[in-house]
Amino acid sequence: MNGELKKWEGQTAEVLSTISISEDYKPTLLGSVPNMDAESANEVLLSACDAFGKGKGAWPTMKVSDRISCMEKFVEQMKTKRDEVVKLLMWEIGKNLPDSEKEFDRTVEYIYDTIEDYKQLDRDSAKFLNRDGVYAHIRRGPLGVVLCLGPYNYPLNETFALLIPALIMGNTAIFKPAKHGVLLITPLMEAFRNSFPRGVVNIIFGRGREVAAPIMQSGRIDVLALIGNSKSAIALQDQHPNKNRLRLVLGLEAKNPAIILPDADLDLAVEECINGTLSFNGQRCTALKIVYVHEDIREEFNKRFAAKVDALKLGNPWEAGVKLTPLPEPDKPTYIQGLIDDAKEKGAEILNKKGGETTDNYIFPAVLYPVTEEMRVYKEEQFGPVIPVKLFNDIDQILDELALSNYGQQVSLFGKDVYELSPLIDTLVNLVCRVNLNSSCQRGPDVFPFTGRKDSAVGTLSVHDALRSFSIRTFVATKDNASNKEILEKLLETKVSNFISTDYIL
Repeated sequence: MNGELKKWEGQTAEVLSTISISEDYKPTLLGSVPNMDAESANEVLLSACDAFGKGKGAWPTMKVSDRISCMEKFVEQMKTKRDEVVKLLMWEIGKNLPDSEKEFDRTVEYIYDTIEDYKQLDRDSAKFLNRDGVYAHIRRGPLGVVLCLGPYNYPLNETFALLIPALIMGNTAIFKPAKHGVLLITPLMEAFRNSFPRGVVNIIFGRGREVAAPIMQSGRIDVLALIGNSKSAIALQDQHPNKNRLRLVLGLEAKNPAIILPDADLDLAVEECINGTLSFNGQRCTALKIVYVHEDIREEFNKRFAAKVDALKLGNPWEAGVKLTPLPEPDKPTYIQGLIDDAKEKGAEILNKKGGETTDNYIFPAVLYPVTEEMRVYKEEQFGPVIPVKLFNDIDQILDELALSNYGQQVSLFGKDVYELSPLIDTLVNLVCRVNLNSSCQRGPDVFPFTGRKDSAVGTLSVHDALRSFSIRTFVATKDNASNKEILEKLLETKVSNFISTDYIL
């Protein structure tokens, strides 16, 4: 806060891992974080507002090249903390070692890609336009103060996919880590302090209702950037007294389906659906959360898929070959069991032998079939290890269901016949925002647009799009006459303005 690492003297909250290190199961204490209150949250808000300085702050008025230098300094220092962050990813959220390493490396790559895209954005605007006797110098400027809240499933990558573009575009930020995956930010706090001007990056800890709510109630937040669920997003929006002035960048829920057509390559479909449904235990907004299988192949698909699920290795994140790991939310096994019980009561069966087996911190994935529309697992985003499989014989049935769904992020479509695939693709692109042909749903590569329809998103996040989401077009205009031309030429020659510039950044 305000460029300082401040020692917290108030109440704290323990950070517990569901991974046990004792013979008798017991959560492991990893550390503690401040339980900040409204008063301290408002101090953080003041820090961010002062740094923006009503548009006069050092950060929003800084040269693009200088902001880039700050970001480059940060990422270089960040890379020295890789081992610490990866270790905390495993312990805090149970992400396996390869995926934890991938999350860190992908985030570093994302920052470098953002820097390069920002350079190109600046190059493209380093010019004057003349139309109808008016000169215009059009660039992109910051929006103001951003409140950034990240998710627990990708507490580094998806959080930084909001924070990094917000910062580099000249905004100041208040950043609240997720409840799970909170300690892994601490190794990076010195890098933030060392790399950015005072008050540009402010990190708060505590319960959202205690710290985020009063910040929103102030009306001084210009952008709400959140990856999580729509309930939280709506609650925070409702706190803002001037909703029409609040810019939103939201990544929310999804119920991404897989559609297995009769001519699909079953080996490929099974493998991709395993990855799609159970990578990081299904705790991904892009996870496949329901599988539609055609009746002509249902028996063979179900048999192969259930066997593949049972063959997955369960263990601690650092163990070799582990695909299934402890769930970070202590109450998640109970919730998943409730979905299973509800489905069984309404006619579904568990197809795999291990399905539903529980331990203190895990419930083995259950493949449920046949799933119907009355079941909770059909309607709810399970965000965990349970896989509903639904039979279909008419593709229009699925299209109707997707059209009526509250969500519209992605779909996975498995098949070979181009004459069957073509009309489906042409329709599906109007119902979701990404059609994955013979592959599971995913976010990356990060240069591709990541968004959703309906309740799944507001705004678009990619390296390119995020820079625009956190900025606005703003420009200087003047009439085309000799006097004004002379002033513009002097502005360019003297380089006294950081905004008016035709410099080419290498």
